[in-house]
Amino acid sequence: MPPFDLPVAPVLPELVAALERDRRAVLVAPPGAGKTTLVPLTLMQQQWVQGRILMLEPRRVATRAAARRMSALLEEEPGKRVGWTTRFERVGSLQTRVEVVTEGIFTRRIQADPTLEGVAVIIFDEFHERSLDADLGLALAIEAQQALRPDLAILVMSATLAASTVSALLDDAPVIRSEGRSFPVTRHYLPSPKDLPLPAQIASALQTALAIDGGDILCFLPGTAEIRRTRMALESDPAYRELAIVPLYGDLPPAQQDRALQGDSEGRRKIILATDIAETSLTIDGVSIVIDAGLARKPAFSPRTGMSRLETIEVSQAATEQRAGRAGRQRPGHCFRLWAEGAQRLRPAHDTPEMERADLAPLALELAAWGVRGPDALRWLTAPPTATWGRAISTLRSLGALAEDGGITPHGSRIRALPLHPRLAHMIVRAEEHGLVGTAVALAALLSARDPWRQSQDPDLGHRLELWQQGGGNADKGALRELQRVAGQIARLAGPAQPIEPQRAGEALALAYPERVGQGRGKSGSFRLANGRGARFAMGTPMAAAPWIVAADLDDGGAEARIHLAAEIASDRLQRLCADAIRVEDEVAFAADTGRIEATRTTRLGTIVLLQQPLLDVAPEAITEALLQHLRDEGLEVLPWTNGARSLLARLRFAARMEKGRWPATDDEALMASLDTWLAPYLAGRRNFLNIDMEAALGGLLSWEQRQALDRLAPAAWQTPGGRQLRIDYEGPQPVIATRLQDLLGVDSHPSVAGVPLSVHLLSPAQRPIQVTSDLPRFWRGSYAKIRKDLRGRYPKHDWPEDPLASVRDR
Repeated sequence: MPPFDLPVAPVLPELVAALERDRRAVLVAPPGAGKTTLVPLTLMQQQWVQGRILMLEPRRVATRAAARRMSALLEEEPGKRVGWTTRFERVGSLQTRVEVVTEGIFTRRIQADPTLEGVAVIIFDEFHERSLDADLGLALAIEAQQALRPDLAILVMSATLAASTVSALLDDAPVIRSEGRSFPVTRHYLPSPKDLPLPAQIASALQTALAIDGGDILCFLPGTAEIRRTRMALESDPAYRELAIVPLYGDLPPAQQDRALQGDSEGRRKIILATDIAETSLTIDGVSIVIDAGLARKPAFSPRTGMSRLETIEVSQAATEQRAGRAGRQRPGHCFRLWAEGAQRLRPAHDTPEMERADLAPLALELAAWGVRGPDALRWLTAPPTATWGRAISTLRSLGALAEDGGITPHGSRIRALPLHPRLAHMIVRAEEHGLVGTAVALAALLSARDPWRQSQDPDLGHRLELWQQGGGNADKGALRELQRVAGQIARLAGPAQPIEPQRAGEALALAYPERVGQGRGKSGSFRLANGRGARFAMGTPMAAAPWIVAADLDDGGAEARIHLAAEIASDRLQRLCADAIRVEDEVAFAADTGRIEATRTTRLGTIVLLQQPLLDVAPEAITEALLQHLRDEGLEVLPWTNGARSLLARLRFAARMEKGRWPATDDEALMASLDTWLAPYLAGRRNFLNIDMEAALGGLLSWEQRQALDRLAPAAWQTPGGRQLRIDYEGPQPVIATRLQDLLGVDSHPSVAGVPLSVHLLSPAQRPIQVTSDLPRFWRGSYAKIRKDLRGRYPKHDWPEDPLASVRDR
């Protein structure tokens, strides 16, 4: 191999020695240092590297670009000593020594062969991006090296990596740093008014940039929508007529991506409108100016709803430095940032790892296939979050991919064999029994590849399938060719070919997304999804009036999720298609408004009621339980408490206060907890709460001996000297009796129960309150004289003796 004058070259001997000695190393080198190109080619020349070198890249465009770059330096066609493999593309031969692969490809390869036979070195390039597949791939590689392949070399490379953290994960692997030789980049800050549209901000920055430097311009935008709007704005402006305006994002066909990476065929100056795909790995010839909006669009998964939403976020300080570095790869450059300089320090230092914001169902399925029952069995740079992991396990179990013990099922192995999200793979496998394989394969390809009808305002997936069958209509031809290629590869894995039936698109989708079946809410265009969320279409469509839909692509932001892609479905197909997700429940409940038991059999898909019928034959036990449940919900006041029952309850509670531990607990909480014991027998055969003998029910809590003891300790009444039985009220803090004053004439000691003085409420002959006392003898000696003076004239027919203790009425 000829020598290459690249900035990383001086540290290569140290790196090679570290890998040969320790079989683990971390390389930190700035953008443009040549690590992606030179490190694999250097390792290829080492005698101890007796096998293939796998280098992982986070994106397909970077995978192809890196392989082509190395092949060009070797002055040979790609596929000889250097090749590449992506999900649906492979370029290589028997003589290939360096194979550049996407991170997902590596995961499948190590799952199929944990020993990685024939592989000598694994290189994780641009690891700072912290994709889910990269984190998983590194965890699996570490375990394979420890358990099966101690001779396997692992190298982690990045420009903005927290090297010490990765080194610790690799058992303190040596860290090699290359200072690089990038050209200086001048940072300019151009904050704009918040209400100024992004295309206008880019155009304003371009005017400044075009006057400063003559190189090509790389503009970082958050997503394809902003790229499209900015491109339209620039192409309609005569000022940019002589410039080549080209997009660069992940869903572009390879030929269009290559156009952005290479010089313009007509020699024009280029303006490249790119997503964060252009941050790392790629060298774009001729770029010396970067215009950075400082934004990126990332999916964020919600464990609560099981759905993702796209968030436009401010990228980290590390990402802005990566972007700025694009301008200094080949000569001094300029970076124009569309925010204030002071705001730069407020950005997070590093981007959030995908592990913390992604749907972990694919990861969980891979770990189950690896043979582990949970993430704790592997070593992670960032461990899977508990809530998201729990949602992933729940999803896979609902698909039948995992057993209760966490192991992978035969069905799980089948769906894992398809290079798709578990939901889409499940859809294809389950489609066999419904005659929907052709439709399912087409939908899986459409939802996995670049959408040829992305510009369409029509969210109807059934209509997309019709257009596909008819030749594509107004489809993006390059994307349509890619879609056909992807569908063909999936179809070869899925089995015998079957026709596509566009009218059954909703049926196939229901297999993948039963919780996203939506029931229309009338003319409002709003739907209630089976997972309980509300949703509506993001754009106007006749499908908004459909009674039933299945949403395939939706954004979970806002009060209602926004549906981007969906298909209609007939409600009578749901019970068969979603059998695993449907629950039939017999509900027996007491209806307070009617005062009677109502019994129904309800068929539900999640929160949606598909069918509800009266339940005629109801078991007596179910009726009793419904009455008890109503009590648990509403409380004891629902019961028909008589005065006698309330009195007994109060006596029991008084006795419990007097003699702790001897009496059954009868506070509200205890009674509610023991309804099955003391009340249920008195509900047998009833359908309401009328005429329940509450005294008998409460009495059932006591033994015969306890009933006798209760009468002694807390008698129901106190007898006056004249023989009257005065009911004792135990409901307050002190027992109470109330009676006419004349009933107590001659009583010279204060009444009490269990040693507790009664609160005596003295009444006039007309039953009006006179006085309350807890010391009757003191009352006779004290205030009685004044009361006698005041009342004997008002009630002359009643006794008012001057000496209340000596004069006792003839009773």
